[in-house]
Amino acid sequence: MNILISNDDGFQAPGIVALYEALKDLGRVEVVAPEHNNSAKSNALTLHSPLYVSQASNGFRYVNGTPADCVHIALTGLLDYKPDLVVSGINNGANMGDDTIYSGTVGAAMEGYLFGIPAIAFSQVEKGWGHIDAAAAKARELVQQMMAQPQVAGSPWLLNVNIPNQPVAHIKPLRVTRLGRRHSAERVITQTSPRGETMYWIGSAGAAKDDSDGTDFHATFEGHMSVTPLHVDLTEHASVPAWTKRLSGAHA
Repeated sequence: MNILISNDDGFQAPGIVALYEALKDLGRVEVVAPEHNNSAKSNALTLHSPLYVSQASNGFRYVNGTPADCVHIALTGLLDYKPDLVVSGINNGANMGDDTIYSGTVGAAMEGYLFGIPAIAFSQVEKGWGHIDAAAAKARELVQQMMAQPQVAGSPWLLNVNIPNQPVAHIKPLRVTRLGRRHSAERVITQTSPRGETMYWIGSAGAAKDDSDGTDFHATFEGHMSVTPLHVDLTEHASVPAWTKRLSGAHA
């Protein structure tokens, strides 16, 4: 089993260290992660400046780029083999609902998925790394479950996983969920720089809007590990006939 690990919190983050320690004996496991925190970088690739790969004393390799850069470089030249699984995380905080659009953690996993490799993004629900060893143990359980089934060797799939910050014994059985929704983000925060210029800081994510039964928000609130299958097709298939009718005469 060849496993590639990445994240968006950076190669020194407690989450990726714990994840590596939990998975390292399951096969050939390598880490290629960002040099610095790259939260909310989504699927961004660096196209207009060079990228460099360095190696830390613990063997982790790190890149002066985004999470997607790390996985992209690993899969297109850095590694001399194709991984069987790409794993991203463990993120410092939840990636649920609308978060998945912005998440660098999900972006790293999705890059593997786009290359035809099964991938999992792991996050803890709360920030602060509380019970990170428990989250790593639950991540290992899920990876082992996938390894024991033909899914890993089959068609690519992408899972988004959120784990409550609880001891292992307190984390309830996983639930397969759909993404919930958040309210709009909080207002932008403005400050004045020492030079008198206005600085803008993106506001906090909005509170849960759809946290009904069946969503990732609901499952984790109830103490379950949430597993949400994702895909990349953004097409609103149900509305294609309506738009075809509306625009049928647009170029007449």
